Amino acid sequence: MDEPTDIQHLVKQLVDGASPEESTALLEALMSGQVTSILERLQREEAPTLLPVPDRVLGFRVRLDLHGAKPPMWRRLELPGDLTLPRLHDVIQAAMGWTDSHLHRFRTGRDHRSPYLVTSFDLDEGDEGMLEDDVRLDQLVAEKGDALWYEYDFGDGWDHRMVVEQVLDDAPSTTRCTAGRSACPPEDCGGMGGYEQLATWVRSGYDDACLPAGFDDASHARSWLPLDWHPDHFDVDEVNAGLLVALAEPVAVTGELAELAERLDHVGIRLLREVLGRPLAHGPTEVTEAEAVRLVQTYRTFLDIVGDGVRLTAAGYLPPAVVQQVAERTGITDWWIGRANREDHTFPVADIRTTARALGLVSVRDGRLSPTRAALRCGHDAQALWHHVVGRLPLGSSDAERHAGWMALAVVGSGAPAQEWRSEISDLLFALGWRSGHDRVSSPPPDSATLDVLLQLAGASPVGWREIRGVDLAVAATAAAVTRRR
Repeated sequence: MDEPTDIQHLVKQLVDGASPEESTALLEALMSGQVTSILERLQREEAPTLLPVPDRVLGFRVRLDLHGAKPPMWRRLELPGDLTLPRLHDVIQAAMGWTDSHLHRFRTGRDHRSPYLVTSFDLDEGDEGMLEDDVRLDQLVAEKGDALWYEYDFGDGWDHRMVVEQVLDDAPSTTRCTAGRSACPPEDCGGMGGYEQLATWVRSGYDDACLPAGFDDASHARSWLPLDWHPDHFDVDEVNAGLLVALAEPVAVTGELAELAERLDHVGIRLLREVLGRPLAHGPTEVTEAEAVRLVQTYRTFLDIVGDGVRLTAAGYLPPAVVQQVAERTGITDWWIGRANREDHTFPVADIRTTARALGLVSVRDGRLSPTRAALRCGHDAQALWHHVVGRLPLGSSDAERHAGWMALAVVGSGAPAQEWRSEISDLLFALGWRSGHDRVSSPPPDSATLDVLLQLAGASPVGWREIRGVDLAVAATAAAVTRRR
């Protein structure tokens, strides 16, 4: 006798425990062909069966395949059995090369109606089931040939199958990739069909005849693709470097930043967690006297020029002579094009004044800009001024301003190179739900008063903010001092 189909099995499940009224409703639904909602109800009620936690932690050598990819797209991984599913999610994201920008789901079979585990986001949306958070890998697989399915991005529908190739007597001390093939598809490319079109076009040498539909031209398509993306690229060292970052424990942060990190973790987005897990994010939160002198030099110069106070123009600007003095003494005139003697035409000078006021170093009253008590107290002591700046960050009162400030502090405090600050901040703001004001679907700009201050500390005035590059450990320590402040 043939094995029952999935639908027959599900219908039998419902009928076995159904009342006469429910059986009648099922019959009517079957006769009309409208069985989807009933099957979904059954699926929600069926939870995965967990294996008992073993007495000893074993390891697993597994092969992770992106289902349907031709040629095959896969990674071979060695994993400890006590890996929880949220951490396994991190592993899959890093090993494949995804950016953790969408929802995911673990299930026990190929069929999408197979038993699955729910995420915290699912519970918030009203779904029911077994939460994945405390479930271990070795509670779902135990022997060679056992499989686990992982779906990512329910729109594009990326299905992954992970099969145990070997059970390891000794669990690996760290998760690692030993082999693989092919690059991860670009995010939001339209599923396997969209990926195949992009792969064909790239393999053709960007032949216009193979340009996928939806792009205006080859330049548009190439700007949309990840930098240097090629479907046949795979580098095991790159994957393992990504795994180290993905699995690093994030530094403990405080205040609203901790709340934002928890919010993203709650919906399965690990982007901020990865930033906070970088080695330099665990670095020092103090600076030396020499570093403090260098960091706050621009603000000390500005306060020295302001002196006891400066009468503003009728339009509320700094007098031309003061603007020129600030530009000359901070180094702005060395790179600024123009006379640098009008505040409304010399934005670097305006930025110094704006951030100094936001930091509580100067105030305006009755048309006069004057140093505050805090500035008079610590303006001549570089360490005291540095501590004052740290105590005022992040700047801003609105959610948008504060969130942008916190993301700037997280990125800078992680030791990211300055040339990557803006793109990383934008990505984090996008993950938090912020969007561009132009089209409401693009990443928002990273601009914030907090970022402006960090750029000033990094030396923007002498060279221009576009020329700030590389890692400045003292600036990273300043940002870290804010995010880990108690």
